[in-house]
Amino acid sequence: MDRLIVALVLAAIAVAVAAVLQRRRADPPTQPPSWEAPVQLDRGDFDRPDAPWFVGVFSSATCSTCADVVAKAQILASDEVVVQDVEASRDAPLHRRYGIEAVPIVVIADRDGVVRQSFVGPVSSTHLWAAVAELREPGSVPGSCDGHHDVGSGAEPT
Repeated sequence: MDRLIVALVLAAIAVAVAAVLQRRRADPPTQPPSWEAPVQLDRGDFDRPDAPWFVGVFSSATCSTCADVVAKAQILASDEVVVQDVEASRDAPLHRRYGIEAVPIVVIADRDGVVRQSFVGPVSSTHLWAAVAELREPGSVPGSCDGHHDVGSGAEPT
């Protein structure tokens, strides 16, 4: 009987030690934010869904780089191209819906909402113009100005 009591006490101590050690285990490392542009949009969420091309700038009022990117994008506006500033505070539901975790992010989408080109971080006017021109009329832009931009350069978390 004494052995049974000792065994039960030792088992209880082992369970208690295991519980304490389990609580002390370090949390797994957090994953860095995924600063990616959406690949599909619902054009009904944005201005002029009937326009053939949509240029959306996901931005924040507190981001000076964003203001510059919005200004560069606005130049592209025409009958064929709608440009919209999707600002984080004002348009928070859209930022959440499309998983926007960093700004600025520029998306260029076709009539069906398929994002055909995107830029994360600052972008030049030349790259924006070239990307829209090449999408609207393939082959119109020389190879060195194809609108390609490295993703992840300079984006600010929202």
